[in-house]
Amino acid sequence: MNAKHGSECVTRSVRVRVHPAYLPDHSRPGESRFVFGYRIRISNEGDVRVKLLSRRWIIVDGDGTRREVKGDGVVGQQPELAPGAFFEYSSYCPLEHAWGTMEGSYEMLDHLGERFEARIGRFYLVSEFAGAGAGEDEPGDVEL
Repeated sequence: MNAKHGSECVTRSVRVRVHPAYLPDHSRPGESRFVFGYRIRISNEGDVRVKLLSRRWIIVDGDGTRREVKGDGVVGQQPELAPGAFFEYSSYCPLEHAWGTMEGSYEMLDHLGERFEARIGRFYLVSEFAGAGAGEDEPGDVEL
């Protein structure tokens, strides 16, 4: 994993850290299938319990094709995080091109019943087949 391709954001004391990696054993470059894994750590650095309700991803393939993915929880769970606790999970994203980006948000619920969006900063999915400079210059901002 190239550290410069990951991201880290803090929203209302919820830290979201992402570490992406290209998965060559699951990819078929000759068939335009590039698979990327990512590991996410969600940490509650605040003083109140929070619960992750849902996720929203904006995925942009190397040719600019944009898709949105929404769903309840993450990896079939809606983790609750006490102050100082964290939750980690791994997932993957297939693309048709050798690089792309992901970013998004988690809908969170605090102990008072207030919902808020914890930002997932843009991170880069870059394979060994990506051209020079892929993932170094940010493509146009994506409205969340």
